[in-house]
Amino acid sequence: MPGYVTNESAVPGHRDEGDTAETRVAVGASTGCERLEQRVVRFAPGRSSDRSLDSRQEVLYVVSGRGTLRLAGGSHELEPGNGAYVRPGERWSIENRDDEELVLLSVTAPAEAPPTGDAVVVRYENRPSLPAGKDREFRYLVNQDLGCPDVTQFVGTIPPGRSPEHSHTYDEVVYVVEGEGMLHVGGTDTPISAGSCMHLPPFEQHCLENTGPGPMRVLGVFHPSGDPASRAYESRE
Repeated sequence: MPGYVTNESAVPGHRDEGDTAETRVAVGASTGCERLEQRVVRFAPGRSSDRSLDSRQEVLYVVSGRGTLRLAGGSHELEPGNGAYVRPGERWSIENRDDEELVLLSVTAPAEAPPTGDAVVVRYENRPSLPAGKDREFRYLVNQDLGCPDVTQFVGTIPPGRSPEHSHTYDEVVYVVEGEGMLHVGGTDTPISAGSCMHLPPFEQHCLENTGPGPMRVLGVFHPSGDPASRAYESRE
């Protein structure tokens, strides 16, 4: 199935009675992505209801806002750019003490290997910058270094311009954190901007073009784990 793209603003939200969290499922089985489910979760001020997944693992990214992640009896302060790892079966909630929403991007995936390590939250600023092709860089957030052996979460920075068309061996979902551009996939060119949500199946040839004046920042999650700079195919043009 070719890639899929939407914007979170086009996805209906759902909020359980008594909960502070509104959830929008942007990518999942209904859109042709069988392994990964991408959700945008907006937490109003207050303490949310507990959340848990029995057999799937979850990686979180703080798009905006500040608060506290309550997880497995501990508390972890959150700020924009943080990544977090929730192991299968763990219960968690968000306490938002600000007046503004706290916006999380959640991606769930099958747990095929046992988690390792004790780390939960990682800061973007503390992760090394790595090359991802000409003039592009990325930083791992959640991966095997944080105890997650089969899912990779990263932030990629794309300068103005267009990269060669390429593909990967893994299943990937992408969220545009900031910037604007075009997704070129399956012979279709789709405008993207902050809030755009994408699914790129394995071996699907695509490229992201930054048409804005400044860097575009994207949050990618893929399964199985690997290297965002790896290519199954890359055009020589």
